Amino acid sequence: MADRDRIPVCAANWKMHKTIHETRDFFNEFLPEIDGITGCEIIIAPPFTALKDACGAVAQAGSAVSIAGQNMHYAEQGAYTGEISPVMLKEAGARYVILGHSERRHIFKEDDSLIARKVRSALDYGMHPVLCIGETLEEREGELTTRILEAQLGGALDNVPPQQIITMILAYEPVWAIGTGKTATPEQAQEAHRFVRNWIESRYDSGIADQIRILYGGSVKLGNIASLMVLPDVDGVLVGGASLEAASFSAIVKGCVQ
Repeated sequence: MADRDRIPVCAANWKMHKTIHETRDFFNEFLPEIDGITGCEIIIAPPFTALKDACGAVAQAGSAVSIAGQNMHYAEQGAYTGEISPVMLKEAGARYVILGHSERRHIFKEDDSLIARKVRSALDYGMHPVLCIGETLEEREGELTTRILEAQLGGALDNVPPQQIITMILAYEPVWAIGTGKTATPEQAQEAHRFVRNWIESRYDSGIADQIRILYGGSVKLGNIASLMVLPDVDGVLVGGASLEAASFSAIVKGCVQ
């Protein structure tokens, strides 16, 4: 692992996977595997239907694992069929919420202005956003990566003050690497993370840039965790498919602290 003061994060995004029963089975297997592990913050984002059971499993085991929502609406309540509010997430026991994931951006057409409203709302209600940013393959091949990252950061973090940005986590996820089996090379990952940290420094200051944690996401698995965690600006990972099995995700968690 790179020499850094920032506590690494190992986060899981289950997406539209796992029933309540499957969630209970996962935690029954996973929590004993990571019992006693320190030096790494673990976050798991189950589907909304399993939030309460996930939080209950963690609380019953006395585990420090945090639970996250996979998305949220910016309103506290209202006529928004199919949506979930920050108040509902907090009541269920979630501390974090993933916002701006590429699937929300590209499949559900969420733009930076909407994501900014969600970030602002999450912070106002005491939630910790995990803000996802990243470029498509076409954008990378067009040498637009930094322009895209700058636009996404500037849009989503509009009017976020210094005292709140440090409560957030950023996640760089190159869209072309999500679920494809492709992973950014260590050089590509470090370059993007360094750009993001420099952007935070230019918008806020060097102290905040040194504190904020930036995760890498995109086909993360046990085979590439070591090469990612040695990078100086990679502070952890956001894991998709490899987080669905307790054995593989616990191995990745252990890889984050080695």
